Parts: sequence; C-alpha cells; structure tokens
Amino acid sequence: MIRHALSTLLFACCFSATAENLTLTGSDAFVAMQKTTCGTVEAGVIRYGVFEGRAYSRIPGEKDRHMFDLLGVNVRHCKVSEDPERGRSFRSVSREIMVYLDPETGELIDSWENPWTGETIKVLHVANDPVNMRAPRYEREADGSSNLSMPLRRYGDITARSSEIPLFYTNPLGGDYQPYVGGTYHAMEIFDSFYDSKKLLDSSEPSIGQSHLGWVRVAKWLPWLKMGDRPGWMIFNATGFNTFDRELLPERLVKILDQRFPEYWNPPPLDDDRPNETSWTVFKKYIEEHGDASSSEEH
Repeated sequence: MIRHALSTLLFACCFSATAENLTLTGSDAFVAMQKTTCGTVEAGVIRYGVFEGRAYSRIPGEKDRHMFDLLGVNVRHCKVSEDPERGRSFRSVSREIMVYLDPETGELIDSWENPWTGETIKVLHVANDPVNMRAPRYEREADGSSNLSMPLRRYGDITARSSEIPLFYTNPLGGDYQPYVGGTYHAMEIFDSFYDSKKLLDSSEPSIGQSHLGWVRVAKWLPWLKMGDRPGWMIFNATGFNTFDRELLPERLVKILDQRFPEYWNPPPLDDDRPNETSWTVFKKYIEEHGDASSSEEH
C-alpha cells in the first residue's frame, strides 16, 4: 500500500492529467533526435543504458512460463560532424550485454534445463559488439530540404516518445530458400522513453540528463534454446534508465561487467564500421567455432 501510494504521488507530481501531442520538425526534430539517441549534442560522451526485466514463453494451449530474469546495459557514444549541404549529423556506436538470471535466485546462469526437451543446454548471454547506427542521421537531405519529424506526447514536466520496430529479415542461421520454406526472422521491438520536457524540447539545452525507458520484445525462440520448429514465442519486458554517470550502475551489473565483460565498459571507437552483431550472428559464430551448444562448459 505504501509503495502504491508513493508511486501515485510521484506520477501526480510529474505528469499532467492530459497528454499534449507534439510533432517537432526540421532542426528542432534533429536536435531532439540527437539528444534522445546520444543524450547530448556533444561528441564522444559515454552514455549507459541500463535495463532489467523478465522473459516469458508463450506456447498455444500452455500457461506462459517465466523463463529468465534479465539484466543488461548498452554502452554508447556518438560521432558528430557537419556537411556543407546536409548540415549537422550524428551517428551512435555502441556495444551491449544482456545476461539471463535464474528467476528464483536472481543469480546469473550458464546452463539451463530446457523443460520442453529435458536437455541441459549452455546459456549464451547477449554480448553484441557492435550495435551501431548503420549511417549518420543528417539535418537535411542532399538537396537542402528537410522532412524530419518527431511525434511526442507531453505530460507536463515529462515528455514521452514511443516507437515500434517491426523486424522481418533473412535469418543468418537459415538457408537460401527461406522465402519458400520459412524460417525468416520475425520479431518486434517496442520502446517507450521518458524525458525531462524542458531539456528535450528546448533546442538550446545541450543535454537531456538522465532519462527512463521501457522495452518490450516479441520474438521467436532464442537459437541456443534448441527449440527447432516448436510453436511458440518469447516475450521480453524491461524497464531502465540512461545516464552519463557510471557510479549509478547497479552493483551486480558492475560485478558482471568487471568479471565477465570488461571490454563492455566502453563503446567502440567513433569510426567503427564493422557490421552489427545480433544474438543470431553471435550464435552462428559460436557454433562454427565450438560446435553443439549443449555443453555447460564456460566459453
């Protein structure tokens, strides 16, 4: 009851009773996009996107199963440049981890007994390097025009941005005939982000400071689960925050970074041009190097 009352009070003091729909355009939209992506208009400032949540299974005719808890961080910074015709630009470069935790103990797990197959399998935690913007975002088109727009919802002192990203592309683990026999990767990422209204909407403000986020992912089975063509999906749900302050990262995340992923404390160099990695491309490389993922040996 106390927690609910505090949450209600926090919501009431920070959010307006009604939403104001806004659409930024032109240079205002560009600056807001840069700040929501990079946190600041300055180049090379490291920003940590911390999140934690849960992952569930959904199988027709079966009760949803709480499979894992989740803990992760995206570590990024942005390259900033200017073009004579296209104006200002930015490009984010990052790497990220997400680890799977036992939902009962909260401890990181390296092996997992698949309840549908009975097989004990190796857990491949997310360690994607890099996760970069494929191309810079420019202020204007090559002909000098601008079609940038950014829809937002303002709730008093807080402004929200929502985005849905449908994913449908050739599965790197599949063959050449996916359009005929299936297997195409199909998922959706949903992001809801919340910002200080003044810092986001005022183009003269160089930084948005700390912001908060919600993330949902609906996707096919992770490849290391070895679920084959069994029907079903996975649903990921997490909340988190973005900060420039490394000292605000949760203690257990700091421990995981120090012990397991020390290179993920820093983003790639600003000129990084490597192709992006996903759970599927990383798993493909792991199988090609190590073979079957049924072992619980450390990698």
